Amino acid sequence: MRLPFYLSLPLALFTLLTQAADLAPAAKKNHQKNTVPATITLYAAGDIADCQKKTAADSMAARTSDLILSHLNNDPDALVLTLGDNTYPVGRPEEFSRCYEPTWGRFKNRTLPAPGNHEYGMPKALGYFNYFGDLAGPERRGYYAVQAGHWKIISLNSNLDPQAMQKQLEWLQQELAQKKSRCTLAFWHHPLFSSGGHGRNERMQPAWKILADAQADLVLAAHDHDYERFVPLDSNGERDDKNGIRSFVVGTGGAQLTPMFLPRLSTEIRDNSTHGVLKLRLHEQSYDWEFLPVPGQRFTDKGSGNCH
Repeated sequence: MRLPFYLSLPLALFTLLTQAADLAPAAKKNHQKNTVPATITLYAAGDIADCQKKTAADSMAARTSDLILSHLNNDPDALVLTLGDNTYPVGRPEEFSRCYEPTWGRFKNRTLPAPGNHEYGMPKALGYFNYFGDLAGPERRGYYAVQAGHWKIISLNSNLDPQAMQKQLEWLQQELAQKKSRCTLAFWHHPLFSSGGHGRNERMQPAWKILADAQADLVLAAHDHDYERFVPLDSNGERDDKNGIRSFVVGTGGAQLTPMFLPRLSTEIRDNSTHGVLKLRLHEQSYDWEFLPVPGQRFTDKGSGNCH
């Protein structure tokens, strides 16, 4: 299986190469023409590996990872996003080695991870950061940005204390201020909007506002063990079909699915009966989405949108 160029290098080296390309516009243009794929495909879900009552081979994480792997084999540039709660119950190192590694770990080097609250069951989420290493971003802070095709992809940490969260928000503003891509996707664990059992998570409201003000396009989260898609929303959570962010909750990666409350006014579609992953095809100025159920389960959802 051929790995994408930009994930086969350490994160720091990839950053230096990107900065060097920025110094020579003509060379950068030629580089993009020759090597940047017109479309990048992502597969995303959170709430994944739970082997408390089953072996890894018998877990639902094995079924969702089989689903992803069947697509990765035909697309060497495709990537995988984890939306937090990668293992259960508390993110111990042995949970990663015993349950995550035999399932979603099969495409670890093609994965962009985000931490969830269960990872922080261990001090400083050491199991998570020890397992993912440089893939989890610099300095064990849990947030980072990469360029994937024509899109800027931003992973945020929704588990930080107020002081660390403020540093993350300052970093996010700086990252978006220098964005050179028309299209932006951000992902983290705790959703700002959800009709699942956990409901709204106001801790990410400041990050949402920064992203909305910068006209970001997509936000992915998990935490509630279900699937939910919302209408595009502005910085105040009001519908804005022209400039709002389209968001998804995709907590269907393998953990047991959970009940939902009444749908929100901004809910477009939702389901808590099906495990699966969200497939995103990110084009130069637009995107397509499709929820892929594991074999034997039926719910699906698909559509498309344009970048701002």
